[in-house]
Amino acid sequence: MGKSPKRVAIVGAGVSGLIACKYVLEKGFHPIVFEAQSEVGGVWTHTVETTKLQTPRSSYQFSDFPWPSSVREKFPHHAQVLDYIQSYARHYDLLRFIKFNTRVIGIEFEGASNEETGPWSLWSGNGEPFSPSGRWICSVEDTLKHTRRFSGVPNIPDFPPNKGPDVFYGEVIHSMDYSAMEDAKVAEFIKGKRITVVGLQKSALDIAVECATANGSLYPCTLIYRTEHWNVPNYLPWGVHLQYLYLNRFAELMVHKPGEGYLLSFLATLLSPLRWMFSKFVESYIKWKLPLKKYKMIPKHSFSQEISSCLISTVPSNFYDKVEEGSIILRKSSKFSFCEDGVMIEGENDSLKTDLVIFATGYRGDQKLKNIFKSPTFQKYMQGSQNTTVQLYRGCIHPRIPQLAVIGYSESLSNLYTSEIRCRWLMHVLEGNVKLPSIKEMEYDTLQWEQYMKNYTAQYYKRSCVAAVHIWYNDQLLREMGFNPKRKKSFFDELFQAYGPSDYSNLSS
Repeated sequence: MGKSPKRVAIVGAGVSGLIACKYVLEKGFHPIVFEAQSEVGGVWTHTVETTKLQTPRSSYQFSDFPWPSSVREKFPHHAQVLDYIQSYARHYDLLRFIKFNTRVIGIEFEGASNEETGPWSLWSGNGEPFSPSGRWICSVEDTLKHTRRFSGVPNIPDFPPNKGPDVFYGEVIHSMDYSAMEDAKVAEFIKGKRITVVGLQKSALDIAVECATANGSLYPCTLIYRTEHWNVPNYLPWGVHLQYLYLNRFAELMVHKPGEGYLLSFLATLLSPLRWMFSKFVESYIKWKLPLKKYKMIPKHSFSQEISSCLISTVPSNFYDKVEEGSIILRKSSKFSFCEDGVMIEGENDSLKTDLVIFATGYRGDQKLKNIFKSPTFQKYMQGSQNTTVQLYRGCIHPRIPQLAVIGYSESLSNLYTSEIRCRWLMHVLEGNVKLPSIKEMEYDTLQWEQYMKNYTAQYYKRSCVAAVHIWYNDQLLREMGFNPKRKKSFFDELFQAYGPSDYSNLSS
């Protein structure tokens, strides 16, 4: 009698979870997916009504499941994106492996003790993905019996005593609460209210426009932000697509990459002035296209830093029209606090009267990763120190946490196909076709990536973004899987054409 297939638990049925389920199943393992919501799609199941895909459709697709011909928009509406993802799950018959309305509230490793794992020189003690003496126990709860709807950890600033939301007589929510409402309920919820939105990324811009559209200049929406960003009107600065400036091999030659040799290091130094010129080229277009100077919103950092941090957002087409007509009011402030009737902006004597404050300030992905572990030791490993990134080898394996991988944490400009290649690599690890190096070697590699992030993203180094070196990152995974990383037909295309999902659709050795 043959051995029973290994069981692989997958937390979440978003894009990364579905891809992981599909490849786990293909390799003969038994997947079980825990999803807190009642449907697949992750963040796409609840989003702002006006949200569209930010990356072109051709860059956001599964390598073996193209978009339907009925979707012709270059940037599909979020409902179309959700339908596409759900169609993928149905096409590969993944729904039967998903336990819906089931949230994982904690995981605990049953096996070697902390004292035993400390001296290990190889991941899991023997470098293997599975161990007969080690397994993870998942504690779950039925979300239909609990009021918590999301498992994300919102990033909300800390406030001094008596200056936080608790002293405010109005309402305070996070953008995830706003996105969770039905469109009709949102329209009713924001109508006739003085609203303050905190943030300047995509969700903040979209929410501000929706509030301004609903209430006009009679009840203007105030947008409080701390740092200006190079939010783009489109991806064609002066008629040149961004992919020719940042998303090909030639662009990556201008960047000092983790693990590069002397020649590539020399080229990156030699070509760094060209990278600076590319950045100024894009910045000049954004300043010409958008009234940043008029509203004192020109960022102090470069566009190159923006893209290296995965912080690029597209500006809603009518955003500055709303600012011009007075239905959106821009207020820059490094700090603010709450009072009974609104918020107090630093340096101002009068309060900003408001009925509703919406924090569109993102999520704490690192905190979410830490919280899922019951072991304080694993929590410490995952969180690291205040000055370090989450230490994930190849973007998904922590060297000191056995038999566990994280797929969707490290970002790129198109997380879908980055997650897909990562899952393919992970399946080779599970099969034993890719042997992991020692723990010390993996930790050294993660430190090189951390240094790369600190060099190119400044204060945003904890975002773990591979956008500006995504080809270099994919090359490492492909080589280890035994595939040829060069996917183009000619030397010229290889150097100057952008890489996308279609380049990895037919992987061969």
